Amino acid sequence: MILPECIKISALFVESGGCYYGIKLIDPWDIDRDARNYCGDDPVIAHPPCQLWGKMANVNFARWGGGHNKPGNDNGCFESALKSVRRCGGVLEHPAQTYAWANYGLTKPIKGQWTESGIGWVCEVWQSAYGHRANKATWLYYVGNSKPCDLNWERPRGTHQIGGADKRGAANKPTISGSAASATPKQFMDALIKLARNSVL
Repeated sequence: MILPECIKISALFVESGGCYYGIKLIDPWDIDRDARNYCGDDPVIAHPPCQLWGKMANVNFARWGGGHNKPGNDNGCFESALKSVRRCGGVLEHPAQTYAWANYGLTKPIKGQWTESGIGWVCEVWQSAYGHRANKATWLYYVGNSKPCDLNWERPRGTHQIGGADKRGAANKPTISGSAASATPKQFMDALIKLARNSVL
């Protein structure tokens, strides 16, 4: 019998030197390794780039133009991540309302539960339930040998917001951006690791 803690995981499209580094049996793939080249068979946690799949991608393309700003033009990163999860098992993470979901035929999640989507399962969680300072609603796609375990479905209001300044006067929240906004909280990383390891059992 294989114990979950003995299962190696490949973490794809992660930040160089980020939270997945230095953890036993976690093999991180950053931009230099190029996770599109991953051809192993270990279960994966995939964090493909999201900038060109969100609502602001259309705004930026209309404003600036250029093929590098074209919505969905991520040089095959999301498609590669999706293929790796389907081939090896594991979990893929992207911001809620990402256009990539519909583009690749994934079912839109229902809040507070896992829902079947083809050979896998989808859900929405808020990373604020795992320690992020902003709400950071997130969609997950999971493929495994059994139904994924429940997550923390709570939706606590974050103390901060991601992006531009809030226009609601007294209701303004401090904003965070860059690495602080994109960072994966340790509790959330632990939940993703558990999902990936259980996917092969």
